[in-house]
Amino acid sequence: MPRLLARPARAAALTLALVAAAPRVGVAAAANPRAATVQKVFPSAVRIQLSSGGEVVRSASGVAFAREGDETYVLTNAHVVEPSAAWKQPAEIRILVTGVRAPLAARVVASGHVPELDVAVIAVRGAAMPVTPIAAADALELGDDLVVIGAPFGKGLSVAAGIVSQVEYELAETAAAPRRPAALKTDAAIGYGSSGAGVFDVPDGRLVGLVEGYRTARVAFGKDEGYALDVPMPGETFVAPAAKIRRFLADHGLSRLAPGGAAAATAATAPARAESAASRM
Repeated sequence: MPRLLARPARAAALTLALVAAAPRVGVAAAANPRAATVQKVFPSAVRIQLSSGGEVVRSASGVAFAREGDETYVLTNAHVVEPSAAWKQPAEIRILVTGVRAPLAARVVASGHVPELDVAVIAVRGAAMPVTPIAAADALELGDDLVVIGAPFGKGLSVAAGIVSQVEYELAETAAAPRRPAALKTDAAIGYGSSGAGVFDVPDGRLVGLVEGYRTARVAFGKDEGYALDVPMPGETFVAPAAKIRRFLADHGLSRLAPGGAAAATAATAPARAESAASRM
């Protein structure tokens, strides 16, 4: 069954937290493109928690991708910031940045419609966190190496590695039109709370996508359904590709946050046909 990855949580504060320190660049990283990529992009990865009525009700991930003036912009999923009727009060959004003990207030800038366009942008003022820009070109091929940095189970940020396991393209208007990915899949192993995690290519470290969800298979132990686990299926992690994100930004008047890809996003008229993750956590 498909899963969206925002994870319910129980804690006292709403934070969008950047991990305290990125890995150090060392001799091993110079000889290991994957390690070098992680060290390059890790500082831009964040984790998200939503709280309502003093209780943390949702945890997820995000990636800082642009700065404008004193604001930093973060990509995540629309279902992460979507309100719930079960919440006692509207959710508050704050972030916790390395070196700043007090949480910083964040706001939703734009949000798509779930499940067709599960992308959102939030902004925080006064946090000069590192950013990883959205890739301006869509040149991914089957088998290309990727890394995913997110916060599974609402805990600290962690790294998962994999490959591009599937590419689904938009329908081109003409035979000469360039092919643009509408959806990607990867076999990188992720878990609940990884919604909105950044997906980066190796060795360039470009932000090539955003985790949307994954498909699971229910495995029961014996005849009792009470003893069952939803196990992620290899190669079935859904990723919103850079072209889809750039189109979302252009549609919301935010193309200035993705220089180099705005024209391509505006020109793309075929609707994205990304597989949606239907059940929410």
